[in-house]
Amino acid sequence: MTPRIVPLEELVARIPEGARIAVGGHHFARVPVAALLQLAKVGPGGLRWFSWGGGLPLEILLEAGRIARIDLCFSSLDIFGLPPRFRAVAEARGLPVHDWPALAMIAALEAGMRNLPYLPVQLPEGSDMADRCPGLCVAQDEGSGRSYGRVAAVRPDVALIHAPYADAAGNVAILGARALDVLLAGAARDVLVTVDEIVPEGALAGMGRLTVIPRPLIGAIAHVPGGAAPTSCLPQYVTGWQAIRTALDAPSLVAALADRRIAPDLRAAARLAPKAIRAGAFAAKPADDPPTVDEIMAIRLSRMLDDATFASAGAVSPLANVAYRLARATHAPGMMLMTFTAGHLDVPPGPLSLSLYEVLDAATAAAHAGGEDTYAAYYQAGRVTHEIIGAAQVDRRGRVNNLELTKPSGAPLRLAGQGGMSDVANMHAQNVLYVTRHSPRTLVEQVAVASSARGVTGARRAELGYRPGGTTVLTDLCLLRLDEEEGTLVVTETLPGVGHDAIRAATGWEVRFAPDCREMDLPDAATLAVLRSQIDPLGLRRLEFVAARDRASLLDEILARDRAGLVACLDDTQAQAADA
Repeated sequence: MTPRIVPLEELVARIPEGARIAVGGHHFARVPVAALLQLAKVGPGGLRWFSWGGGLPLEILLEAGRIARIDLCFSSLDIFGLPPRFRAVAEARGLPVHDWPALAMIAALEAGMRNLPYLPVQLPEGSDMADRCPGLCVAQDEGSGRSYGRVAAVRPDVALIHAPYADAAGNVAILGARALDVLLAGAARDVLVTVDEIVPEGALAGMGRLTVIPRPLIGAIAHVPGGAAPTSCLPQYVTGWQAIRTALDAPSLVAALADRRIAPDLRAAARLAPKAIRAGAFAAKPADDPPTVDEIMAIRLSRMLDDATFASAGAVSPLANVAYRLARATHAPGMMLMTFTAGHLDVPPGPLSLSLYEVLDAATAAAHAGGEDTYAAYYQAGRVTHEIIGAAQVDRRGRVNNLELTKPSGAPLRLAGQGGMSDVANMHAQNVLYVTRHSPRTLVEQVAVASSARGVTGARRAELGYRPGGTTVLTDLCLLRLDEEEGTLVVTETLPGVGHDAIRAATGWEVRFAPDCREMDLPDAATLAVLRSQIDPLGLRRLEFVAARDRASLLDEILARDRAGLVACLDDTQAQAADA
């Protein structure tokens, strides 16, 4: 009942050849970087990746040649784009890659944790994901005749997790959003944890609102201060965005990540009080500039939300995150917002800073949760009204392809994946999509593969416990709504100054305009000022619009301003402490 505390080398040596491995954390938060680097250095081969996300940890193990198979929902490097090693193996068909709906993966782990052969789930109707997911099959309830999904249990051989604390008895504690880490700890056969700090037995009870993974679920613990760097681990340190940028640009990611020294300001920032995080520290854009396309789209998306909205901010969607926070800061103060992929519940509006938004949201959220909690209580129950999601390609029927495109040369282009889109396209009342580059390649007659689509419509929504709603697509040229009777998207609004002929020329099907189609209103000055000065002073939304040739310079600008803002917030805090 008391897991051993061992050196990192001994911890990683417990991973057997060919193990099915799951990795905890989320994007650039609490990734067990030190353990992954040790595994890359001396670990076994033939590992079978089974995690919601790929991203940085999968890139580490792919570079080291440790991976033989990949099962995931999504793989992205956040603001830094698509992961090159994952793209290379997926496009070359060098390794088996299996895409899972998020709900199917959660159900597989839950079945494994409960010692059941399978669990039932809602089907991702309208999409092609049920056919592509190896663990999901279609079954039928004998009583009602209703079709449902049946997901076979999965028990990973190993779960690798990083946490800020463990106590001397072996209980492990997480602060803030917990991703799927608690579920992984219950499902995996061996749970290996690195921690920043080991505290005395009994100390965790007095350390605030931590999520504790009890010691019977833990296999072994290694004390590795800074073991998640350069990703974050609250309340120890925040993400080192510049260090990640440098490592991703290096010839060897593994070699570049070996130096995990953490700057003192990144440690101090992890403990900043919410009131110390000022939007003004991040050098807002002058308020009298004309509105840009990204601002028009962000404000139009925000106008879809009201006080009755229950919104979930998904992964890697700066434009959507800006729209949610803007709505709550202006016309929809009563809306419910979940951020950090639903790990932070009921978050008030605040400035989007790369380094500090996790600190702010974790401190101000009414509650912290994991992905399995939010799926069960909110998504599957039909309580969420909106999740605004970026789409790589949309067809005339409103179906989305976020899996793989074809380059002009005919070669495949692997994308990040659908994450939970195939599930939530049906579960949420409003299926809201956006496309930042409207062209015949992004709005097509028919997608080759539908990673998500609205398959549950009309009266069936109420029958299955979902709220009424529809599908909307906002692009940099127009707003389209799905006419469910005709099964086609119809243009209902055009962006200011955009003519019908321009939309026709940029769309891969014969466009229909609604009889009452109108030109979208320009943003009012007050809302524009809030967007620029209070919600998105860094202009993170621009990253979804900039051309590839200009992306590096924009990233440099944003990273520099973000770090300057972080330092300014720390200086203010120190000055106030000195005055007191």
